[in-house]
Amino acid sequence: MPRLSILDRYILREFLISAVAAIVVLLVIFTGSTFADIANKVATGRLPGGVMFTVLGLNLVNTLQALLPMGMFLGMLLALGRMYRDSEMHVLSASGFGPKGLLKPSAIFAIGAGIVVALVALWLGPWASRASNAEVEQANRSVIAAGLEPGQFTSLAGRGGILFANTVSPDGTRLGKLFVESERVGKDGITSISVITANHGNLFHEGQEDNRFIALHEGHRYDIRLGQDNWRLMQFQQNDIALTPPSDDSDQSDSAGMRTTASLIGDRDPDARAELQWRIAMPFGPLVLAMLVLPMSRQGPRASPVGRILIAVLAYLIIFNLMLLAKSLITSGKLAAPVGMWWVLIPVFIGAAWVFARQYAVRKPRIATRAGT
Repeated sequence: MPRLSILDRYILREFLISAVAAIVVLLVIFTGSTFADIANKVATGRLPGGVMFTVLGLNLVNTLQALLPMGMFLGMLLALGRMYRDSEMHVLSASGFGPKGLLKPSAIFAIGAGIVVALVALWLGPWASRASNAEVEQANRSVIAAGLEPGQFTSLAGRGGILFANTVSPDGTRLGKLFVESERVGKDGITSISVITANHGNLFHEGQEDNRFIALHEGHRYDIRLGQDNWRLMQFQQNDIALTPPSDDSDQSDSAGMRTTASLIGDRDPDARAELQWRIAMPFGPLVLAMLVLPMSRQGPRASPVGRILIAVLAYLIIFNLMLLAKSLITSGKLAAPVGMWWVLIPVFIGAAWVFARQYAVRKPRIATRAGT
């Protein structure tokens, strides 16, 4: 490997500082949006509150494969833009460091970022998805993790009721001396209150792991319609109630996204092939974005960086969404898997290289002619 010059190390240091700052800002934004989504699931009872921060951290690990290329892209743009505005690039050009000198540090930085993205896309991201799913499944098996504590009244999320358990077993599956109260408003506008008492109960699952139920044994149920005299009393041996409300959330776990990369190789399932192509293409994203940043960063000494940043974010979103479109087309069978995301990445790389070469191409001087000659 050729030895890095002082200028190469200086440019790489500027890239790294700006990229780290951009990644920190993006991480704060991603954390806020991810936390809001997870908090909504906890509030509606679709996710146990005890694992909220664990799931948040694991989800952020999985988003690094999209966050890191964007942070690298913006970091390089900010670093080179500052060098152009401060006339550093003009001084370097006058010293014999031409625009082609940017190719070496840019390539080194992009390859380093690509290696990190490959680590996340091929191994760390799928592992985080599996760990998050396992954490939620384990928590759903315990009523303690679901928010139920012995000797305390607990709200039933999304059901407008409360639950009280006198005792809870150490594993969180058996409960003693239960009291459940819920209410609902009928189509006639009359509020109905249901009160259930039971000698003991146990937690069980039906269907998906997040569909939790409590089986109440040896108890009574009182149905009361407010303002009416027709109360109803029932005695039962077993009565099942849902611990969480039915959810119409269509956001299901991506089974292909949780699989290891080795298990995806050779699988003919469209979802598996699309996921494999996605993981292969993601590490090449930093190389494409680094090439794109070189022509985009050139600007005048007094130019504002805001416009360039907005254009860069828009360009990244277009590229990223086109890659998502390619993944969707492979999943639906409308696009051959070997084509993958290359029809997006390769044209962008070639187009950016062509524009960069044109920016610094030597133009033929114009020959001045006198009028009438």
